[in-house]
Amino acid sequence: MPVEITWWGHATCTVSDSGTRVLTDPLFARRLAHLRRRRGAAPPPGAWRADVVLVSHLHADHLHVPSLARLAPGTRLLVPRGAPRAVPALRRLSHLRLTETAPGDTTRVADLTVRAVPARHDGRRLPVGPHRCPALGYVVEGEARTYFAGDTGLFDTMASDVGPIDVALLPVGGWGPYLGHGHLDPALAAEALVRLAPRSAVPVHFGTYWPIGMDAVRPHEFHAPGDEFARLAARRAPKVDVHLLGHGESVRLEVAR
Repeated sequence: MPVEITWWGHATCTVSDSGTRVLTDPLFARRLAHLRRRRGAAPPPGAWRADVVLVSHLHADHLHVPSLARLAPGTRLLVPRGAPRAVPALRRLSHLRLTETAPGDTTRVADLTVRAVPARHDGRRLPVGPHRCPALGYVVEGEARTYFAGDTGLFDTMASDVGPIDVALLPVGGWGPYLGHGHLDPALAAEALVRLAPRSAVPVHFGTYWPIGMDAVRPHEFHAPGDEFARLAARRAPKVDVHLLGHGESVRLEVAR
C-alpha cells in the first residue's frame, strides 16, 4: 500500500499510512500575530480530519490552539510532556484525546506506531516562558517509516535517535530572514539527509508565512529554500528522492522493505 504525503504549508502535513491519517503541527490560520500567509490558500476543512495529530513543540506556529480547536471530537493529540501546564488553553480542548509524550515513548494508533524522538530546539512556549518542555520529532511506523522532524538543528545522535527511515519531512527554512539556533537551513537539511539516509524526502517549513511589512527584506529567504535544498540534496545525497511539493500537493510513495 502506498504512503501519501500532503503538504499544507509551513510544518503542516498529512501522512496517510495503513488507512490512518496523521496530521503534523496543524496551522490553519491566514494570520498569526505578526505573520501573514503569503503563499497558498489556508488548508481546507478536509485537511482538519485526522486520526492522530502530532505537535512537535510549543511555539505558537506549531502548537496553534485555534487550529487544534477545529479538530473533530475524539481526535488523538500527542504533545510534548508538560505542554498542558505550559499552555493552559490546551486543557480547554476537552473534545480531544490528549496524550503527553517524551523522547523514547511510543503510541499505538490503529495499525501505526508513533515514536517520539529528540529534537534540538527551544521547547518553551515563548523565548522567556517559565516552563520548558522537550521539543520533539516523531517517527510514524506503518507501511513506511516516516520521520517528521518538527523544528530542529543538527545533533550528533540524530541518526541513532531517529533510526532507519523511509521518508523524511525536513524543515528547510522559516518565517523570517534569519533562522537562528536550532533550525535547519537548506545546507543543514541536506546534511541531515546524509546522516539519515531515507529513500525519499519532502522539504517543509518554508515559503508560507512572512512578517507583515517585511516583503522587501531578503525575499529570497522566503522563496528559495525548497529549491536550494533540492539542489544541495542532489549533490550531497543523490540516492534520496526529493519531492518538492506546492501547498496542498501530495505525493504517493511506494515503499518496499
